[in-house]
Amino acid sequence: MMPLHELLSRIRWDSEFGRGEFKLGYLDHVRGGLIYVPLHEARQEADSLSCFEITDEGGHVLSIPYHRVKEVWKNGELIWRRVR
Repeated sequence: MMPLHELLSRIRWDSEFGRGEFKLGYLDHVRGGLIYVPLHEARQEADSLSCFEITDEGGHVLSIPYHRVKEVWKNGELIWRRVR
């Protein structure tokens, strides 16, 4: 299986593959399950390659480590899942 950073790089730089609606499913320890966010809402932290930021419904900015990403979906189809 392709590492997550390679998949995200392919989505960003391969214009053909990168067409579509992508979602990240990350593990939220507070809610106790997977939370899905559109990839275009995930912002790369300027000083870190290990996390991305999202803004939750309350307007709080959350920093999510990439190791908590468990799934990637494209146009409603699961294309990547962390095995462990």
